[in-house]
Amino acid sequence: MPRILIAECKQEVATFNPHLSGYADFGIRRGEELLHYHRTVRNEIGGALSVFDDVPDVEVVPAYSAFFITSGGTLAKHAWEKIASEFIDAIRFAPPVDGVYFCMHGAMASETELDPEGWLIAETRKLLGEHIPIVVSLDLHGILTDRMVEQSDAIVAYHTYPHVDFFETGQRAARLLLRIVSGEVKPVTAKVAIPALVRGDELITATGLIRHAVNAAKAIEQSVAGLSAAIMWGNPFTDVPALQTYSFVVTDNDPALAEREALRIAHLFWEHHEKMHVPLVSLDEMARSAMEPSGGTIALVDAADATSSGASGDSNAILLALMAAGYAGRALLPIVDEPAVQQAFAAGIGATITTAIGGTLDPKRFTPLSITARVRLLADGHFRSESFGEAWFAGPTAVLEACNFTLVVSSRAVNLYDRSFFHAHGQNPKRFDAVVVKSPHCQHHMYADWCSRLVHVDAPGSSSANLPYLGHTCCPRPIFPLDAEVPFQPHAKLFQRHP
Repeated sequence: MPRILIAECKQEVATFNPHLSGYADFGIRRGEELLHYHRTVRNEIGGALSVFDDVPDVEVVPAYSAFFITSGGTLAKHAWEKIASEFIDAIRFAPPVDGVYFCMHGAMASETELDPEGWLIAETRKLLGEHIPIVVSLDLHGILTDRMVEQSDAIVAYHTYPHVDFFETGQRAARLLLRIVSGEVKPVTAKVAIPALVRGDELITATGLIRHAVNAAKAIEQSVAGLSAAIMWGNPFTDVPALQTYSFVVTDNDPALAEREALRIAHLFWEHHEKMHVPLVSLDEMARSAMEPSGGTIALVDAADATSSGASGDSNAILLALMAAGYAGRALLPIVDEPAVQQAFAAGIGATITTAIGGTLDPKRFTPLSITARVRLLADGHFRSESFGEAWFAGPTAVLEACNFTLVVSSRAVNLYDRSFFHAHGQNPKRFDAVVVKSPHCQHHMYADWCSRLVHVDAPGSSSANLPYLGHTCCPRPIFPLDAEVPFQPHAKLFQRHP
């Protein structure tokens, strides 16, 4: 009976966010609690379990899960050390296993370790030895370091953006792991580094130019010798030494095929890379656009403060610009501001308060704005995501009405790539003239399908799509779009644990 260990350590950070992430920002699950939770949601581990559960002679060993409630700033040293210790101890004290599935993101970074996923995989390898297969699933926004590939047997990554294939990615990883455990296949991986950091609509995998590279990777996976393949364009807000775009291909003991196809995917990406950016409008232009008749709801996209990309969530830049312009429409905005929430709770529902809003986490970018508002709703901040049914927690949350502006104010950052946060607190974006969307891209039905227009705003923030604004210091150079002349001379690097 093959025994498969499952563990998770998942976080995406923006190192440009000055507010450090902590241990309390993670949901920690062990043993049966891990299995129970993940069998209720359509994420990677849920997908992997659906495969393992269908194979009668597989025994699952649930070890440890540290899942960040939302993305955030660099992980504090003490928090990383605690999570790393708990993760490795769970591996150390687990019964002997025949294979390992790790669910990770790939764009995690701590104050002291810039490749946490690679470190965890390498330490696991030390404990389990050279011959226990390890398969790792990653977000396509992960940063594929050499150590991750060297210490694992195979990598599996998402194929969709916006991400809708969490469950399927876990299934692919589980099926591949079982094939490796049985001795049916011998993986070899080719990885190609591509000097580019990209954003924008052309990265929407269903319609954008990135689809050419993605479809090539999917076709390889469906071929006889192909085991896994992807294009991973990383998280440009996680400024670490390995940050760039990567293609990779895993084949069944065919290094020449892996190398050839990884290079082909890289060229398919590079052919279109200059178009993979976001046309942005200034805050003043945004305010003027919002004042124009629209015939529906305008989505003001503040990707610079996208909490799902690691930003702080406390930007008041669009609110300030709309107020300064005299915007009279009904506007809905999310913001993180724990002191304002505490003041609202102290006053109670129906009370009128004067409070500062914004700039509590990233004060160098955002200056607190004084508003007078009525407290319309108070909540504990627990809710389920609209997209995949996951348990999300925004901390104590208040809905404040300041004239024509409705602010949903949370105590902590929470994912905003769907409408869950608004709906959970009694707000329907369709009933407003304007809604601030703090996510670069959502599934189309969330906003794009029904909003009269989407305005992408060049606002300040630690996840700005205006990449030169951020000030990268660690990633390889030259790199697009930070440098004017960027040569592209790709070569494939091969990895194989057991030829």
